Amino acid sequence: MAAQLFNRIGQLGLGVAVVGGVVNSALYNVDGGHRAVIFDRFAGVKNLVVGEGTHFFIPWVQKPIIFDIRSRPRNVPTVTGNLQNVNITLRILFRPVPDQLPKIYTILGIDYEERVLPSITSEVLKAVVAQFDAGELITQREIVSQKVSESLTERASQFGLILDDISITHLTFGKEFTQAVELKQVAQQEAEKARFLVEKAEQQKKAAVIAAEGDAQAAILLAKSFGSAGEGLVELRRIEAAEDIAYQLAKSRNVTYLPQGQNVLLNLPTQN
Repeated sequence: MAAQLFNRIGQLGLGVAVVGGVVNSALYNVDGGHRAVIFDRFAGVKNLVVGEGTHFFIPWVQKPIIFDIRSRPRNVPTVTGNLQNVNITLRILFRPVPDQLPKIYTILGIDYEERVLPSITSEVLKAVVAQFDAGELITQREIVSQKVSESLTERASQFGLILDDISITHLTFGKEFTQAVELKQVAQQEAEKARFLVEKAEQQKKAAVIAAEGDAQAAILLAKSFGSAGEGLVELRRIEAAEDIAYQLAKSRNVTYLPQGQNVLLNLPTQN
């Protein structure tokens, strides 16, 4: 009796284990912030989006594909190939539209962001950058960012993607374009310098003409003064010059005044 009882208990335990294994293999979990799409070997991808929780599926016939529907960041670098080479990096916060997950999986696959975001970002950036020159890309960065955001959001919606935020994190110009801008700046500076030298020469020329006219006028006045005052004017100028020389010598520390008729070597015995 005991052997039969243990045999029945063993069979019952084996049956429970088998049933538990089968049930466990037919269950799958969808975590918070995720959705599932069911692939059926006979019917293909079902047009059904499974929400969060624990769900049943038919093992070996059906397969659940889990998608993350939370916003995720991605940096997309792009080099525009228009007349001006611009290196731009966009930071995009994206997520899929939950109701369009079956279509996304059927057309694009599980790595849909790798297939969509780089291509549409490059397309939109080239179209927007072509509307601005180099200076406007820097001074009107907010307007550029707004145009990129509007165009990219509209383009991404065609693939079932929602873009919550788009920002330009990096913007530089290509080496050849940067050199061309620097050469243009140097040429402008040289032109400004040449213009300044021309204006300076013109001013110096005018100053020389005015000085010459002043000298001529002064000579006329001196001639008139000589004619009226004679040698008295010359003597007056000589006295003024002597006074000026005496004033300058008086301020110099290297000049010593000696009484007339005194020996230059002061306080030294003289030889007999």
